[in-house]
Amino acid sequence: MSRRINKKRKFPNADPMYNSFLVSLMMSKILKSGKKTIAQKIIYEAFDIIQQKTNDLPLKTFEKAVKNVSPAVKIKAKRVGGSTYQVPIEVKKFRGINLGLCWIIQFAKARSGKTIAIKLANEIIDASKGSGNAIRKKDETHRMARSNKAFAHFRS
Repeated sequence: MSRRINKKRKFPNADPMYNSFLVSLMMSKILKSGKKTIAQKIIYEAFDIIQQKTNDLPLKTFEKAVKNVSPAVKIKAKRVGGSTYQVPIEVKKFRGINLGLCWIIQFAKARSGKTIAIKLANEIIDASKGSGNAIRKKDETHRMARSNKAFAHFRS
């Protein structure tokens, strides 16, 4: 007899400067070996760069970037009778935001630039404008899901 335990998701507290839950999530994604102050410095420095480059509120630009990058569907490999199918699966809102944040950080690290703050700022600015590698990753995921729509009945 197995009992399913209902776990509540533990959300991080809002960050002190912008009082934003999204910024706090981004901090926890950037964290390395639990160095939260370093993650804060990186994000706040990136936000200062965004402020200088766009003359817009950095939080607004960041939220727009995350909204643009968050996917609605993802591909999951499902093995049925000896062959593997790429099955499109809808993504919950929170998971989509997490994937978007991960992609922004991943492609910011891959960029060329002096510091991680500059790279992150440039990736966020590009994502808010609807370009950049994170947006390309989202489009690629959606395109794959659309082309494999025929296998949607394998969803479990």
